[in-house]
Amino acid sequence: MKTSIKTSWKENMAFESRIGEHNIVTDAPVDVGGDNSGASPKKLMMASLAGCTGIDVVLILKKMRVNIDDLIITVDAVLTEEVPSVYQSMNIIYEFSGNDLDVDKLQRAVELSQEKYCGVSIMYKRIMDITWEIKYQT
Repeated sequence: MKTSIKTSWKENMAFESRIGEHNIVTDAPVDVGGDNSGASPKKLMMASLAGCTGIDVVLILKKMRVNIDDLIITVDAVLTEEVPSVYQSMNIIYEFSGNDLDVDKLQRAVELSQEKYCGVSIMYKRIMDITWEIKYQT
């Protein structure tokens, strides 16, 4: 299956990508000559990981009939020092809140996402270390 997007240069270092029906602006920070008018392309990689695994986990928990009040996903990443700077690892922190959470089912949903369903995570694992942890509040 082939997929594509179109990206147009807007001005200075800003670009706008059309992804389906959505526009995403990327830009460089001011200290390297950009205007900071959009997200960092590298940090969008982190957002892609969080969004992909988040969708999986919520869908899996719905199928398991597990109700959660909230899910916050934090991705911490480590960049190399050399140029070009690349991610060498990412850690995903899943923070669940809700009443009477079934911790075993939360664990299983995250495992299924990380091992079977999240294409972003599986792709990233080919080039860097991906770890994860679960936190919860009842």
